[in-house]
Amino acid sequence: MTEPAFLTTTRASYDAFADEYAAHFQDELAAKPIDRAVLAGFAELVTAEGGGPVADVGCGTGRVTEHLHALGVDVFGIDLSPGMLAEARRHYPDLRFEEGSMLDLDLPDGGLGGLLAWYSTIHVPDEQLPQVFAEFYRVLAPGGHLLLGFQAGEEVVRRTDAWGRDIELDFIRRRPERMAELLVTAGLTMKARTVREIDEESAFPEPTPQAFLLARKPR
Repeated sequence: MTEPAFLTTTRASYDAFADEYAAHFQDELAAKPIDRAVLAGFAELVTAEGGGPVADVGCGTGRVTEHLHALGVDVFGIDLSPGMLAEARRHYPDLRFEEGSMLDLDLPDGGLGGLLAWYSTIHVPDEQLPQVFAEFYRVLAPGGHLLLGFQAGEEVVRRTDAWGRDIELDFIRRRPERMAELLVTAGLTMKARTVREIDEESAFPEPTPQAFLLARKPR
């Protein structure tokens, strides 16, 4: 089967700047207390449930995987980009990282106590989001929690350069209510919605609101 074009370009783009990405964003969470609070709530929920390991899908360089691990979560990372995974394994050699695609996760049905997709659905075209969320539903155990992080909005921003490297990435901003509708359609139950407003004063300025959705697979 031919791989969807967005997977090919996404992988190649992140491979191209994996080293620069790792260096630039290594300490990003330290500057974002609201993001840390959202992740802490997710960590408390999945550890209390005890329903299996947690997958950080689209883990990139593993910095959020490691953050969850430090909060006591039994977590491992999955990413499309070998370059990003090489950085993750170099920085966090004691954690498990696997190569894979969220369109077809190499995981058993109902095996996860939780799933994190932290800014990893932002390159997925609209028409393939239902397939992604169906996969998330499939691999979650009954009662398992899903946390999404993404840029809120309605536009697509294309980038062709990053740190002087040639890339081809579409950053797709989406309305939280639309994403919530898709999660419900996939069979999940919404538990919480948070939107962090534009922040142009922090060490990592952001020109758009940031959305966080927490959902759960019914028991």
